[in-house]
Amino acid sequence: MNIFVAGLPYDLDDAELEEIFEKFGKVNSAKVAMDRQTGKSRGFGFVEMPVEEEAKDAIESLNNISLGKKPLIVKAAEDRPSGGGGSSGGGYRGGGKGGGGYNKFGNDRNRRRF
Repeated sequence: MNIFVAGLPYDLDDAELEEIFEKFGKVNSAKVAMDRQTGKSRGFGFVEMPVEEEAKDAIESLNNISLGKKPLIVKAAEDRPSGGGGSSGGGYRGGGKGGGGYNKFGNDRNRRRF
């Protein structure tokens, strides 16, 4: 089961996040989200626990506890829609020249009338 954890202290690393969840059972992975530009924590992360019962126990026990200045938000992670094409949704994909009312100002984009 994948678990979303928010409200993490900014100095917490992957190993410390894993250590917190290991008290409830086996952890496959624990990853703190890092900002690409600064290399600093974004204050949230994801934990993967293979045994659903242990994962639910961790969620119930850790949600709303204070680990730093703010309480943790711990819940089952929602599946992200894939970014690829196909019929999986995710993002706006215009088709061709945008028929069907795409340009509400008419065909000449440079002459907009308000």
